Amino acid sequence: MNGATQVVKDDGARAILPPFGTEHEELRQTVARFVAAEIAPQVDEWERAEEFPRDLYRRCAELGFLGLKFPEAYGGQGGDHLHDAVWVEELARSGGSGGVAAGLNAHASIALPPIFNFGDEEQRQRWLVPGIAGEKIGALGITEPGAGSDVAGITTKARKTSGGYVVNGAKTFITNGVRADFLVCACKTTEAGGHGGISFLVLEREMPGYEVSRKLEKLGWRSSDTGEISFTDVEVPAANLLGEENGGFKLIMANFAWERLLMAIGAVGAMGRLLDTAVAYALDRAQRVGRPIGLCQAIRHQIAEMATKAEVSRALTYDALRLFHRGQPCIREVSMAKLLTQRAVLEIADQALQIHGGYGYTREYGIERAVRDARLGPIGGGTDEVMKEIIGKTLGL
Repeated sequence: MNGATQVVKDDGARAILPPFGTEHEELRQTVARFVAAEIAPQVDEWERAEEFPRDLYRRCAELGFLGLKFPEAYGGQGGDHLHDAVWVEELARSGGSGGVAAGLNAHASIALPPIFNFGDEEQRQRWLVPGIAGEKIGALGITEPGAGSDVAGITTKARKTSGGYVVNGAKTFITNGVRADFLVCACKTTEAGGHGGISFLVLEREMPGYEVSRKLEKLGWRSSDTGEISFTDVEVPAANLLGEENGGFKLIMANFAWERLLMAIGAVGAMGRLLDTAVAYALDRAQRVGRPIGLCQAIRHQIAEMATKAEVSRALTYDALRLFHRGQPCIREVSMAKLLTQRAVLEIADQALQIHGGYGYTREYGIERAVRDARLGPIGGGTDEVMKEIIGKTLGL
């Protein structure tokens, strides 16, 4: 399954349709070569270690992948969200590791954008520039032990002082939380909190009272570090306020649209990998009776279902990406793409597991890992139920 939407021209050649152009397809090939050579061969080792090397951030920065959509003035490549989308999709497709993709993208595509979009020049120089260079690792801190999808219900509190804020509370399920150098952290800055009482502060790991409580063990995404973080009287200077005080809910919503779209794009890449793997296995492996399983009608039908789900998911996701890129309203389409793709990739992974059969084969071809990694999709970045609520509201329900 090709990553670009295509049609056949009159001369029989393939013509790439929006959102991607020739430049994006060249980037796709570059990313695919890098991931196949330097990430995919190491994935099993990193899964066992439950983290990938910190140096991978520097290597990706060296090749320009962490700064694709940021201006050259900050060390970026001067591209846009389409370039970032190509990176995310191909990393998922060629790498075969949800954990590696999560760790890299939680930094470059989720933690850095709020600093660029809402930070002042001094804040960009402090965190965005070294972040693009892979010298500092960032994380986004929203989810708490008692508040996940309901972001208005967070309880981490930032009490205002003469020089800034004192923060108390905790965050959990934070991707990159164990080794992040800075945390873009949502805090209550009014007693009531809620939509009008949330602010974002950038907390730094060397601040007294900032503590990584524990590294979490997970079903999937094992090669990414996921942490629980506690804050005990952490003194944060006023210069670390990101955007306007009590204006954090706007920042959350702006970030969520891109995060959810990224999850859909990553799922599209993962589906492409699973489909290719299943087709190759069906054609190349023989059943005990010596007949290729690709000749079995049931297998053919199952793969046909997988291909259909993958193609529908890609079409919906690319449509949402087009709208997002053009700056058009797209909350409904992004929510639909997120809802559909996260279930679809889980179903396709399960079908691939069925086709491959035994435990040993699923390990060899990465199917077992794909099943585990896919399970987070309907939960992370907003649950299926949240997506349905959003879609329903856009329909006037």
